Amino acid sequence: MIEIDAVTKVYGEATVVDSVSMMVPSGTIAVIVGTSGSGKTTLMRTINRLVEPTSGAVRIDGEDNRALPAYQLRRRIGYAIQGHGLFPHRTVAQNIGTVPSLLGWDETRIARRVDDLLELFQLEPGAFRERMPHELSGGQQQRIGVARALAAEPNILLMDEPFGALDPIIRAKAQDDLLAIQARFGTTIVLVTHDMEEAIRLGHRIAVMDAGRLLQYAEPADIIARPATAFVKELIGAPERPFRLLSLVRVGDLAEPGDAPGEPLDAGLSARDALAELLWSGRVAAPVARDGTVVGCVQRDALERRAARPS
Repeated sequence: MIEIDAVTKVYGEATVVDSVSMMVPSGTIAVIVGTSGSGKTTLMRTINRLVEPTSGAVRIDGEDNRALPAYQLRRRIGYAIQGHGLFPHRTVAQNIGTVPSLLGWDETRIARRVDDLLELFQLEPGAFRERMPHELSGGQQQRIGVARALAAEPNILLMDEPFGALDPIIRAKAQDDLLAIQARFGTTIVLVTHDMEEAIRLGHRIAVMDAGRLLQYAEPADIIARPATAFVKELIGAPERPFRLLSLVRVGDLAEPGDAPGEPLDAGLSARDALAELLWSGRVAAPVARDGTVVGCVQRDALERRAARPS
């Protein structure tokens, strides 16, 4: 659990973070979203003390994060940034093993952890272990950056615009990878983004910031249905609001008894993506399958009616 308690950060005459309080429950993803200069990255960096607050406190599992020297604290908290930040003259294995080496892990344990993480990210260890960062694609570099942040098995992972430099297809895959990893390990994640679409897709809770202030901190459905301020409403985007709500529902939860022709939709697909697929293919209905077994069907008009009642 991460507790941010009345944290303020002042630089000269500028208050960059203004008395922000929020709690991130253990094993959840909190996304901090806002425009450039809103204070979101500064706030996140107070967690691992890359930024020292002017006032207020950050507690991790009830313990003030100033109880440890900053360098020791940072070795216990994973940190991934936009553009991956890999060491250019170190191999993939050396990059991933950076923090475990600093913590004194033996070489066998480090090598095993490197290979496990490469396999987790679907990168064959024998093919990637000795590669240099410049030999990787942008998506591969980003995956290695996240693998490095997870290498020492941290309970907390901080991510600063981690997917911002990726093209849309690779970005969607990286987001899926992150959700799968978080579900597997139960890591507590705080992620900064300016993209509300990404915040809704990834966050269990979303913190909306503007000019250093926390405007709203709630679950995605509450943010979309009941924006606290005009700024939050604008950030969501009125035309997209119904479809953002559809993105929170799995099509498997909407499946009805009956049959439909054509390729089944996976039950884990969002209702928004299911509607897009039906519109794109011109189908009025489609079967829905879970683990390869058809469990019902979904009607296009039912999805359209659901989108038409956003509240």
